[in-house]
Amino acid sequence: MTDPADWYTRTRLEFRHIAIEGPIGVGKTTLCRKLGARLEATVVRDETDNPFLADFAAGRPGAAFQAQLFSLLRRHRQQVELRQSSLFAQQVVSDYLFDKDKIYAYLNLDDNELFIYQRLFDLLAADVVAPDLVVYLQVPTDALQRRVGARDREYRENGDVPPEPDYLRELNEAYTHFFFHYSSTPLLVVETSHVDLEWGDSAIEDLLKQVRLIGQGTRYYVPR
Repeated sequence: MTDPADWYTRTRLEFRHIAIEGPIGVGKTTLCRKLGARLEATVVRDETDNPFLADFAAGRPGAAFQAQLFSLLRRHRQQVELRQSSLFAQQVVSDYLFDKDKIYAYLNLDDNELFIYQRLFDLLAADVVAPDLVVYLQVPTDALQRRVGARDREYRENGDVPPEPDYLRELNEAYTHFFFHYSSTPLLVVETSHVDLEWGDSAIEDLLKQVRLIGQGTRYYVPR
């Protein structure tokens, strides 16, 4: 029988940088915080403040491109700072994958904007260290729409505009397409339809067992 301390140590050594991904409202940040605490890892969170988002939500021409470039440059800066600070010598859990910026770009930008964006992305991506493992939190669109809808009041209290159901559907489909073709790192796909998004201790332990079992390629996991 495997000693729990042994697989815990192996998890720490084999996957020193774990990135958690998934669409809006799927529970990335909570899982990142809980998993980071369990592994005593450095937690890296996506900085979501963007001065162009309000104009984008209002449909102002050019605002989508401005918002996308702002997000791309901010994420690049954060990733470069991590690399330079040698934090990747420690264990890191982040609540985003740098490549996910392209999901939003292809959803929000027109062809001319995408041409410029893609050239800039390719230049900046060369500076970014890929994670050792990506955990993709997958959820059916109807469940995602219910979860985001339940946070409607929270959005409005923060002065934000909640995403429209059609946008959430398109976003979720884009995430599904992206990770169906993803092969850059080991990938753990977690089906979260019936997951308690608070991620209690037992749920974290079960997830870590799946992390221990994964090798190269993709592994699918439906939590109890």
